[in-house]
Amino acid sequence: MKVLHVDLSECKTHVEEVDEEFALKYIGGRGWGARLVWEHMKKDTDPLSPENIIVIAPGPLSGLYLPSAGKTSICSISPTTGIYGDSNIGGMFGVELRQAGFDAMVIKGKAPELSYLWIDDDDIQLKSAEKYAGMGSIETEHQLREDIGDETVKVASIGPAGEKMVKMACITADWGRNAGRTGMGAILGSKNLKAIAIRGTRDLPVADLKRLTGISDKAFKKLSQHNLFEFWQRQGLMSVIDYANTAGIIPTHNFKDTHFEEADKINGDVMELEYKIGDTACFGCPMACGNVNLVKDGKYAGTVIEGPEYETAAMFGSNVGVSDFSAILRANYLCDEYGIDTITAGSLISVMIEAYEKDLVTLEDLDGMALNWGDDESVMEMIRKIAFREGVGDTLAEGVYGVIERWPQLAPIINHVKGLDQSAYDARVAITMALGYATSDIGAHHARAWPVAKELEMGCNWDLNEKADLVIYHQTVRPLFDMLGVCRLPWIELGFDENTYAEFFSAAVGIEYTLEELLKLSNDVYNLTRAINIRLGLTRDDDRPPERVFNDPIKTGPHAGKVLNRDEFTEILDIYYQRRGWDIDGIPTDETLKASGLEDAIEYMEPKRKAE
Repeated sequence: MKVLHVDLSECKTHVEEVDEEFALKYIGGRGWGARLVWEHMKKDTDPLSPENIIVIAPGPLSGLYLPSAGKTSICSISPTTGIYGDSNIGGMFGVELRQAGFDAMVIKGKAPELSYLWIDDDDIQLKSAEKYAGMGSIETEHQLREDIGDETVKVASIGPAGEKMVKMACITADWGRNAGRTGMGAILGSKNLKAIAIRGTRDLPVADLKRLTGISDKAFKKLSQHNLFEFWQRQGLMSVIDYANTAGIIPTHNFKDTHFEEADKINGDVMELEYKIGDTACFGCPMACGNVNLVKDGKYAGTVIEGPEYETAAMFGSNVGVSDFSAILRANYLCDEYGIDTITAGSLISVMIEAYEKDLVTLEDLDGMALNWGDDESVMEMIRKIAFREGVGDTLAEGVYGVIERWPQLAPIINHVKGLDQSAYDARVAITMALGYATSDIGAHHARAWPVAKELEMGCNWDLNEKADLVIYHQTVRPLFDMLGVCRLPWIELGFDENTYAEFFSAAVGIEYTLEELLKLSNDVYNLTRAINIRLGLTRDDDRPPERVFNDPIKTGPHAGKVLNRDEFTEILDIYYQRRGWDIDGIPTDETLKASGLEDAIEYMEPKRKAE
């Protein structure tokens, strides 16, 4: 097992052999990434400085013969939030990194000029990328493959937003697979790294190949027999539009409401019948949830993109009042090409529309461009302004904290946790979702915990202890998927038994593990990222959902009039801390840290306790 270290300032690389203890303790993916961030971090490190590292880590199951094994974690200190950040990318990129012989890559420093990293198995070179300056992510990927002369090369790149260090900038690979959240693209931009291109030719090691293939054959067959399997291939995550609207949790007009009257114009049926021209899939994935869509006519004719998924469709549809699916596709394309996160961009644009509607900002603040719900052309222009840091876009490019610094009056209408804009599921109807957002280590992101469906299914009147346990389980099993390098969708969408992943891992590494043992290791990593954040200044006050969930009743739909009870949330937060082994201020106790093998974190936690 090897980690490739790249120092861009010195134009040097070296390879570190990873000992078995480290490898098995942190498993891979997000686990390796979080630990490496911990070991390299300093309290005063600027996320956009050369000293900050960025870790790219597929998991030990990435690239193996099993369902949906194409995930890679990208970890660092986030420029969006100032605390621990990571994002997850699918497709083939991480698989190719493993096939080149590396289980992770650590990048630090800053290249002397705009560059790209070329990894051809053991041949590693830093090359000029001046030719690609200002190019979009998708265009860069195409051009690099053409210049290298190999269409099979895997490329991860940033667009102009990343070059300009827009704090919501993402890293894009495989024509639209994005590490979208927490600003990882801005970190590459700060390092003058336009792209990473990889060609790997090696086989991947498997301890017991016969066992793995046997388990996997059964897994693929089981998934294909699920009653929703064929429907999932047709619509993927776009099927969630109807679910979220019916359930009354879809973001509408900057989360002022949770029901969109025109949802049937932007749902999976519209996509499938009028726009879809093909499927895409990540490595080894039978679900093939990626939808290739083409706008055939109208002002956005010719737009072709892989996407949207639910989050993008909601944030550039209902949340900005747009009911034209072709406009959503165009917004998706622009974000992918410029290289910006669709959730954050859609959120902040909706904030500015509401701010203008309520006279909280002036026409002059908006560069003379009026913003109104449903005005797709102004949405497109705002995306461009953010990506190129033009006018008001320069402020939005700084993310939530930059917007609040310039316009403090907007704080009550910005839906975020710890500086990360909330994902496209309202939390007023489900205290578990509010708790999941509030206690997420990276901010308000649904991929950390998505308990809302279970709570709505069960009803609201069940024990807060059970609700806290549900959130903790989600925050434990979901990171495990990221550590292993596999997608969570077979589990969450098709009910695939998570115990099977322990069998996959045992066959791959040749050591027997139970799911409970792997979940313990995942929980240890959650304690580690908590320690990182406490060390960087996070406090209990940061573990709270957006103020809108307490203050602004839902207007329409099945939950009209609903708000979250603040006292009840305080109670469940106390329960959550206790069940995690954290003190009343949310700091892991010494006993918890020791149990997680994090004795080296204790010295950083003690001053925080004394300061309280």
